[in-house]
Amino acid sequence: MPAVVYAIPAFVLLVVVEALSYRFLPDDDERGYELRDTVTSMSMGAGSQVVAVPWKAATILLYAVLFTAAPWHLSPASGWTWVLLFFADDLAYYAFHRAHHRVRVLWASHVVHHSSVRFNLSTALRQSWTPMTGLPFWLPLALLGVPPWMILLQQAVSLVYQFFLHTERVDKLWRPVEWVFNTPSHHRVHHGSNDVYLDRNYGGILIVWDRLFGTFEPEGERVRYGLTKNIDTYNPLRVAFHEFAAAWHDVRAARRWRDRAGYLFGPPGWTPRTQG
Repeated sequence: MPAVVYAIPAFVLLVVVEALSYRFLPDDDERGYELRDTVTSMSMGAGSQVVAVPWKAATILLYAVLFTAAPWHLSPASGWTWVLLFFADDLAYYAFHRAHHRVRVLWASHVVHHSSVRFNLSTALRQSWTPMTGLPFWLPLALLGVPPWMILLQQAVSLVYQFFLHTERVDKLWRPVEWVFNTPSHHRVHHGSNDVYLDRNYGGILIVWDRLFGTFEPEGERVRYGLTKNIDTYNPLRVAFHEFAAAWHDVRAARRWRDRAGYLFGPPGWTPRTQG
């Protein structure tokens, strides 16, 4: 059973609390909740957990194989192992997240999470039904000798932390916190479809990777949530697979193999150069 499952009752309770806060303490500058949008997010979250059960079993098996082949095994009893795991997992998440915004076939999986035009705690539950695309980014941790159960536990810790980033109810925090950690302000930027906010703030728990690799953007102008071209649907199946369908349509229509490759492995929105 995925560890994050045990946090689901708390997630649902906090969604209700935040929704009630909008009911009794409305804010004209915040979009709040809309019933159909929230139901869709909850449905995507439930579906992702159904897929996660067998997929986690396969993931554990592969981690175990690589861990067995690792030249050394790090001890869970050592605090330094946990420190290494924290930073290695967070860097793996940054790489995963950035790749899933810059490679269309990966974006087709991740776009689910960005498909709402609202930003609240229920948005955190709007998860992909195709988690398989994330596996390669954490395999090096098993080869480093980190026990598989530790990798899965740290992934769950990161996901729980990121749940709390999905809110408009928290303003900017103390400056040193904003400088080091991912915060609701930084993550609002990440979910923005404003030109200045596209492909920014990929961090999981830390924001330092974005600062180091040039993908950081502070929150300035008001964030416009959703996609650059919104899908305007609450149908979970369409939310889950619409970009895969669009990519397949483009691949079938392309006449050259390099264009087919571009539609799959280029960035979202890639189009062939006009031939002269």
